[in-house]
Amino acid sequence: MPKQVDHRERRETIARALWRVVEQRGIAHASVREVAHEAGLSHGAVQHYFATREEMLVFAMDLASEQTAQRVAERVAELGDPAHPRDVLRVMLTEMLPLHPDARATSRMSAAYVLEALHDANIHTRVRRDLIHGRDLVERIVRQAITDGHITPDHDPATETDLLLALTGLTPLLELGVIEPRQAITAITHHLDHLFTHPT
Repeated sequence: MPKQVDHRERRETIARALWRVVEQRGIAHASVREVAHEAGLSHGAVQHYFATREEMLVFAMDLASEQTAQRVAERVAELGDPAHPRDVLRVMLTEMLPLHPDARATSRMSAAYVLEALHDANIHTRVRRDLIHGRDLVERIVRQAITDGHITPDHDPATETDLLLALTGLTPLLELGVIEPRQAITAITHHLDHLFTHPT
């Protein structure tokens, strides 16, 4: 009997190869041929699963987002039920930063994807939609924290959401060795301590 190929697994293998290419050599090298070589597959095999480079990039980015969401969900589950919103936001922010190998791979893929979005209308639409969705999620947590009395009502939820997400701007400082991971974590903790009335 011929071996049955798990198509989802094969697509994920290709996507992870793309992550490695981007992480090690940059988005400019993320061609179908380069990714095929990294994945140990033929050029034709990769094209069987992704007809175009754009399709490959989109799937790789979707997988990166799924992996980040899964890491966040697993860490939030460890906080207990109900988890304090301050701790949930801390998990979300730290998992967006390149503080460990998995997060670094998905963070670099995200950065590369944003650069692609600046010059590709289709990718721009997808990235903008995903960023809006992510921002809305953070704002809902902030609004609920205000309602529940964890954050004082004199705070504007939209502004506080933008300030929280601005902390993800620590990424290039981490990537280029300007600051250490502990400094990024301290900055996030410090901001959350000042935002929440009753920090845990």
